[in-house]
Amino acid sequence: MGPGSPTGLGRPAEPGRPAELGSPTGPIGPAEPGSPAEPGSTLPAACATSWHDARALARRLGRSAPLAAHRLPLERALGHVLAEAVVALTDLPAFDTSAMDGWAVAGPGPWAVRMGEGLLAGRGEGEPLLDGQAVRIATGARIPAEATAVIRSEHARFDEVKSLLHATRAVVPGQDIRPRGQECRSGDQLLPVGTVVTPPVLGLAAAAGYDALVAVPLPRVDVFVLGDELLTAGLPQGGRIRDALGPMLGPWLHSLGAEVSAPQRLGDDAEALRRALTTSHADLVLTTGGTAAGPVDHVHPVLAEIGAELLVDGVSVRPGHPMLLARLADGGPYVVGLPGNPLAAVAGLMTLAEPLLRGIAGRPAQDSYHPPVREEVRGHPLDTRLIPVVHRADSVMPLHYSGPAMLRGIAAADGLAVVPPGGVRSGAEVEILDLPWTSAEPWTEGCFT
Repeated sequence: MGPGSPTGLGRPAEPGRPAELGSPTGPIGPAEPGSPAEPGSTLPAACATSWHDARALARRLGRSAPLAAHRLPLERALGHVLAEAVVALTDLPAFDTSAMDGWAVAGPGPWAVRMGEGLLAGRGEGEPLLDGQAVRIATGARIPAEATAVIRSEHARFDEVKSLLHATRAVVPGQDIRPRGQECRSGDQLLPVGTVVTPPVLGLAAAAGYDALVAVPLPRVDVFVLGDELLTAGLPQGGRIRDALGPMLGPWLHSLGAEVSAPQRLGDDAEALRRALTTSHADLVLTTGGTAAGPVDHVHPVLAEIGAELLVDGVSVRPGHPMLLARLADGGPYVVGLPGNPLAAVAGLMTLAEPLLRGIAGRPAQDSYHPPVREEVRGHPLDTRLIPVVHRADSVMPLHYSGPAMLRGIAAADGLAVVPPGGVRSGAEVEILDLPWTSAEPWTEGCFT
């Protein structure tokens, strides 16, 4: 399939882009300068989009997707994004409650104790207290009318003979009482549209009276793993290698807030790829491998055959240069073609799929920040580099094993440094892309740095 194909998706068979070197310190080599691509444009072969332009385009496309909304019971809303604000349906607390186990008292002491089981959480309103009276009260119980304070159990002494309660500390009116509406009043906005539903969000919504939330559906993603050389179990043998992307992409996409189908392993079969693309009902399809111009690289020809709109065809970034972004005809899913090398695929995931999915899901864009780097990072002459890093106090440390076929560096990383052409000196600030998870374990340099 050549440049003269109907949709202009063909790529020349002659070398149009340099190979990425798999050295521990990362790829170095010549590349064509990047240029921006807009939706609907047809890019000449070997015309790569700059990394920042490619990522910005993916972000815009994601945000332009119409946001649907559906009502989900609380137990199914985790990870979704709110399509309607959460507004308090009641005062919180809905009535004056005790903040401590102890005694509800009225007026100055000592207090005559009203005998009985006392006031418990979940019970109705007790009898009003008369001035000079006290009654036992549990945390969360409703404060009786006319009570002026709660005395904690450890700050009170009960004289059982005289049935009198004495405070061992000064009593301040209103102490240890949570007044009605302390947290919010009915009608207050608690959470705006666009909030990601986390476990605390579920708890707050339940406390505010919600049984369900109106949220954006999770983006649906299909993953098509290409390549006859891939094994799904055991050790590499007979010239075949283990598939690293199939096990990695699903959990990674889940952490980005997507609903992911089980990977479909299509091998190097153009017809199987065509069938899978044209029957997908996902919002995004990820393919792995087959984006270059080799004899079994079928992604470009198949996209051309089915009339897809090519939006990004190659990105000026190392690793990950031969990634692509397309849109299937008639409002079909977006397609992100990831390179087959594992770290190159991670670069494509973070460059194109991550901002696209954030927009489709209604999530905010990842905040950009620029800590200093501890060591000099060698750059590509013309392209951006994405280098695994780990945070160390107020700086980041670049990790070794950052070649396109390597996962050893990224497995120890908590971010990717966006290294501009020419590299960065030690102590210079560098843009960081956070990876979509955090670790409770402290990172150790070990053999990764």
